[in-house]
Amino acid sequence: MEIDTPTAIQERSIPLLLAGRDVIGQAQTGSGKTLAFGLPLMERCDEQQRQVQALVLTPTRELARQVSQVLTALAKEAGIKVALIYGGRPFGPQEKALADGAQVVVGTPGRLLDHLRRRTLRLERLRMLVLDEADEMLDQGFAPDVERILAMTPRSRQTALFSATIPPWVEKIAAKHLSDPEVLAAEEGDGSDPEIDHFVVEAYGEDKFQVLLRLLDEPTGGATLVFGRTKRGVRNLGRRLQTQGYQVEVLQGNLDQKARDRALERFRSGLVPILVATNVAARGLDILNIGQVINYDLPETHELFTHRAGRTGRMGRSGRAITLVSATDLTKWQAIERGLGRRLPRVSASGKPAPVQPQTASTMKGSRSWGRRGWSRRRARV
Repeated sequence: MEIDTPTAIQERSIPLLLAGRDVIGQAQTGSGKTLAFGLPLMERCDEQQRQVQALVLTPTRELARQVSQVLTALAKEAGIKVALIYGGRPFGPQEKALADGAQVVVGTPGRLLDHLRRRTLRLERLRMLVLDEADEMLDQGFAPDVERILAMTPRSRQTALFSATIPPWVEKIAAKHLSDPEVLAAEEGDGSDPEIDHFVVEAYGEDKFQVLLRLLDEPTGGATLVFGRTKRGVRNLGRRLQTQGYQVEVLQGNLDQKARDRALERFRSGLVPILVATNVAARGLDILNIGQVINYDLPETHELFTHRAGRTGRMGRSGRAITLVSATDLTKWQAIERGLGRRLPRVSASGKPAPVQPQTASTMKGSRSWGRRGWSRRRARV
């Protein structure tokens, strides 16, 4: 793969995982977490045994596909088979992949449970379990299915949790599933911080859609990912942009799998420059050509804000994250900023600097404003 220098999270986690330790790994998006668990996972598997020995759980189908692609590339030289298991696809090919002796399985909880109930998937010989995007996997939506899957795995398994955000409650829940885990948290200055310029556009007295159009007309260094809140809202926003003449794809959970795959592939390949999406695109997706992320609607939490913004500025590349805030968003946005621990630079909808409010020196360290010729650079990281 021509990768010869480990990132910070890889350098810290790989020796521990090779030694059989349980690990909770937290590192910025785009810092190489998939290889951080993928390389030890391959070493832990025995290609001579035709049973499932490693299982990777992901919250979305798109992330499952991406992780599977990385692991398949590693497995090819190791003589190991990888099976991809997620909903929206026929059972037959998945059952065949399992029956053919896959040693590694990557999938989403719902479909994995279906196979476990059908007994087409068996986990008695499982050696290693990975929860990717662990904070979402252990949250209320996924937790019941994850708990059911964990109950069908050997207690002797090795377990690893990885995510860009690991809230304290995750460690508490993980305590009953992991054995004396080593907690690896991102450290400031370790080289994993993404190069993302953040700013907030105060759209108080103007239609956010008009502000969005102006932002999309600004020259960028790559494609644009626009986040909305609901499936219906994302669908309608995509249609409005298409009516205005923009080339847009839409990604949301109500689309069938073929349409989701098509939208993501057209965006990834550069055939369309704009993707409008719900939070289904917020976690884990590694698309290197994204030059900017625009939060058209606010995320629910500061952790989700971090994940959304992390779709740009990946693997040493720079990017920008723009958040549109209307008057009705103020209370929610203030809560997000409290969670982030800083107040991000603001401009008005016309691009003029917003009135300055008292800020600490650390908050002011590196900001960015919208000058007469566009965006002038200073650095602000989250």
